[in-house]
Amino acid sequence: MLNKLLFRNQDKKQLVIAMVGSFLGMTFLITSIHYLIKVNEFGKGSDILGPNTIIVQKKVTNSSSLNLTKTDFSEREIEKIKKEPFIQDAQPVISNNFDVSFETADPMVPRFRTDVFIQTVNPKFLDVKSTKWHWKEGDEFVPIIMPREFLVMLNTFMSASGIPQISDDLAKDIKFKFTLKNDSNKEWADARIIGFTNEVSSILVPEAFMEYGNLKYKTDQEEKITQLMISGKESEFGLVEELLKKRGLESKNSQMLIGRLKSVVGTLFLVVLGISIIAVFVSGLVLIQYMQLLMSRNVYEVRTLLRIGFDPAAIIRSFFSYFIKVFGVISGLAIFVFFLFKYSLDKMFESGGLYIDTSVSFLAIGSLLSTYILFGLSSYFTAKKGIFNEY
Repeated sequence: MLNKLLFRNQDKKQLVIAMVGSFLGMTFLITSIHYLIKVNEFGKGSDILGPNTIIVQKKVTNSSSLNLTKTDFSEREIEKIKKEPFIQDAQPVISNNFDVSFETADPMVPRFRTDVFIQTVNPKFLDVKSTKWHWKEGDEFVPIIMPREFLVMLNTFMSASGIPQISDDLAKDIKFKFTLKNDSNKEWADARIIGFTNEVSSILVPEAFMEYGNLKYKTDQEEKITQLMISGKESEFGLVEELLKKRGLESKNSQMLIGRLKSVVGTLFLVVLGISIIAVFVSGLVLIQYMQLLMSRNVYEVRTLLRIGFDPAAIIRSFFSYFIKVFGVISGLAIFVFFLFKYSLDKMFESGGLYIDTSVSFLAIGSLLSTYILFGLSSYFTAKKGIFNEY
């Protein structure tokens, strides 16, 4: 009876317009937040590099082949790159300045030995999900991150030898050995694989092991920095590309492609997110204004109810519950359409070769819940203020 009395003077057209605006805003809000998160996570776990990180080196030209120009980086050049506003950090990739060979040391695997090139990078640039990424003198083994090309080469060798090929997990159980040496000393160190990468062409070792080898088995050759690890800011990869062209730098095409793709798609979803927030805010204001208009049209009914002793809290609950139900319907429809969008977009990304995580982002759902709570609070205080003005 109370609802029939209070909501008989509605202008349904304004309510429908506000509901449609809120529905569209909420749908695009959830969708944009979900895919913004998933696109930024794209590539994580498949490689050791952290997000928006690339390895760069100077391009080799005819003049550098004739030693007329240098291909290594000076401290001054590294500092200038760091100062760029779109660069989060830049650190040198340290290479071995001592002779090192790598071989199998497992009775279950045929002997395989080769001279190798090892490197190390600052740990903050790595996305290694292992507690084993550390080393000190006297440790049982040296943890290493292996280029996937090496595993392909090892499997080719084993196939040619008539031995079954090995998977990633089995490779991590194989015992390997480093031989560190210079003209006067030699040392052996056991090694174990803890991960693989497609982005780096050398074996990666912890910084402590590299420092140990370069100090104890250092050769007479000058130490040079020929590669840098660069981390760019979100959605500003285009500026990183411009920097590479300007300074004559290059990186692997796969790294550039992923960075460019994440930047473009991330920017697109940021724009959609901004529009969605504005749409939700404006439509929420329209709904609140609609509540105020509805209350003003029912001033006589509200005053009469209060004069005859009707509880103000009951009237407030009536307005509050009505608009909470309205926004609940909007939120439910937004969730339903989001899952339809998600199904279509996941298929589209997959067919385009972008294999993003298809699980639902809890942050996206949380944004809907937060919006619902904020609207509920706004509705309650608007109803309370309107009723007590007549009390």
